[in-house]
Amino acid sequence: MEKVDVLVIGAGPAGSVAAAYLNLNGIKVKVVEKSQFPRFVIGESLLPRSMEHFEEVGLIDILKKEGFEIKSGARFIKGDRYCNFDFSEKFSPGWDWTWQVPRDRFDSVIIEEVMRRGVDVEFNSEVLEIEHEQESIIAKIKSFSGTNWVKAKFVIDASGYGQVLPRLLNLIDESYPANFSSIFTHVKDFNRPKGREGTLITFDVIRDDTWFWVIPFSNGITSLGFVGPTELLTKQSPILQFRELLELSDHYKNRFSDFSPLFDIKSINGYSHKVKSLVGDRFVLVGNSAAFLDPVFSSGVMFATESSLLAAKLVYNDLQHGKVDWQRDYVDYIEKGISVFSTYVNEWYTGNLQKIFFHSNTSESIKKQICSVLAGYVWDDTNPFVANHKRLVPTVAHIIDLENETQP
Repeated sequence: MEKVDVLVIGAGPAGSVAAAYLNLNGIKVKVVEKSQFPRFVIGESLLPRSMEHFEEVGLIDILKKEGFEIKSGARFIKGDRYCNFDFSEKFSPGWDWTWQVPRDRFDSVIIEEVMRRGVDVEFNSEVLEIEHEQESIIAKIKSFSGTNWVKAKFVIDASGYGQVLPRLLNLIDESYPANFSSIFTHVKDFNRPKGREGTLITFDVIRDDTWFWVIPFSNGITSLGFVGPTELLTKQSPILQFRELLELSDHYKNRFSDFSPLFDIKSINGYSHKVKSLVGDRFVLVGNSAAFLDPVFSSGVMFATESSLLAAKLVYNDLQHGKVDWQRDYVDYIEKGISVFSTYVNEWYTGNLQKIFFHSNTSESIKKQICSVLAGYVWDDTNPFVANHKRLVPTVAHIIDLENETQP
């Protein structure tokens, strides 16, 4: 039986960041990954907050060498109205740029660097069972070479949508609404405009509850996708639905009128989920394994790296000193960030946040505070739109409604 200090399930950004931190601090860590890298995965728009995580574990320089497309903000479009956010003008201190990345290459670069540092990474390996022993967890792992057991003092589940431990330990919360879906693909962007327009990540609102993402990569490929009610996105074949929705985008329908998908249109139905508990006996859930909200504000990778780095630090402290308050230091902290982003996702679909975005007289101070949220700084309580997120967003939207009523 193989013995390690920490077993990490999943080799995406969450697992890689956790493994990198533990390795830097002398912890014997093993990573098991069900897929073979490189592999396709969605979640191609990062947030500046994640740059701090990559920097802290020494991954930032190897990523800079790749020349990924710089993301300095985000643009939202609704009809003839435009709203631009510039991360350099956000309220909170911190990184003011990040990347738009093809995840197959991005994830491979990170895990390859982790392996180069000496971390044992096993691809094509699936965790089948989990057993608890005193002060340890034993995982049954199936790989090409057969089945073996790994004994670890702690397990970090960074398995993403696979949700390995939530499935094995019956932690999946079935109560989360699943009424939104997504369809997406990649295209060669032959009609990409030169200059800044050709690099902008854009969210085009084609109707109040349905939007179109455009994420250009530095390699000439662009990610395209629609998010909307499941009944709309599944009423016909994905390719026919994709073309029908594209016609509703005044800004992009000509640029992509002759698009040819580089792979069959993919779909994710009812993607939002949560779990009953983020921590348990000798294990912690991080990233998408713990929860996923909605892609409209690109929070997936940021929560993955935020939670995995924090979890790795707490696991290290637990192994060294055994004095960790997991509820206070992990669960409460992560749930606070999820709560802030949940408000913004919910208020996006109620229409309140869209009113603020597309209102011509929205103050610069409000935009800066909201920009910080969109950059991932959702734990900054000095920001009123973080500290009072549940109240301020609908309140500002209501004021806009009153202004509109008084206009002739």
